[in-house]
Amino acid sequence: MNYRHIYHAGNIGDVLKHIVLANILKYLQKKDAAYRVLDTHAGIGLYDLTSEKSQKTGEWQQGVGKVLENLDAAPGPVKNALVPWLETVENLNPGGGVHFYPGSPEIACMLARKQDRLTLTELHPEDFEELKNNYGGDKKVKVIALDAWLALGSFLPPKERRGVVLIDPAFEVEDEFDRLADGIIRGWKRWQTGIFAIWYPVKSHRTVDQLVATLKEAGIRNTIKLELSAGQVSSDQPMKSSGMLVINPPWTLTKDMNAALPWLCQTLSQGKGAKWSVEQVITE
Repeated sequence: MNYRHIYHAGNIGDVLKHIVLANILKYLQKKDAAYRVLDTHAGIGLYDLTSEKSQKTGEWQQGVGKVLENLDAAPGPVKNALVPWLETVENLNPGGGVHFYPGSPEIACMLARKQDRLTLTELHPEDFEELKNNYGGDKKVKVIALDAWLALGSFLPPKERRGVVLIDPAFEVEDEFDRLADGIIRGWKRWQTGIFAIWYPVKSHRTVDQLVATLKEAGIRNTIKLELSAGQVSSDQPMKSSGMLVINPPWTLTKDMNAALPWLCQTLSQGKGAKWSVEQVITE
């Protein structure tokens, strides 16, 4: 494993993923009952954007950086949709700006109530040690060095019977979408009422369509697809596009993302082809 998320923390893909996650968690908190978060590719959880590794790419500047720069001009419905995520960013940076950026474990920890629980799995040895240092002392959190695909078979269903599974692979290997489909189906069969939030890079719409078809064939229902593309700076550069599939989404999520994504698309656009979409790809 070579992937280290520190080089990409706070980029446009993170913005999409973390807005979705934060809104799901806020929805789950409408009931007092405890929930469980299973984060299968947890990373280190908290990112210093002034570090040498983060500064090497500077991807956050075109993601969370741009959002914060333009937030004051955002319409009210947009701000409302961004609030659950923005609060976690602002709590880490009380002086303003964005020195520290919360990964999904940090967002889940910051939003968790005393009754809620987290299971964080990470396979990269260096990232796991940092993850353990960051969260190993928190009684609400289990930090485990384990392959994500094994985690989906080991920790579902959770005893809380409510919650969300976040799956965001590094996509380092050629057959990652096949492994992703297998992992989702395995996890869903064990916990068919759980919310599954799956992040992916948009490199080929055919590949994404095939993933959706495979999930539908397995019996999965009620799935939405959210995509956000910043377009192309120039013709020789790839599209900066990513998406999420959400199985059993909160009923509020489509409304929130229909409010947020048009503004995010305009704000984060880097050139020709910037676009967004919210689509129900598998019906109930």
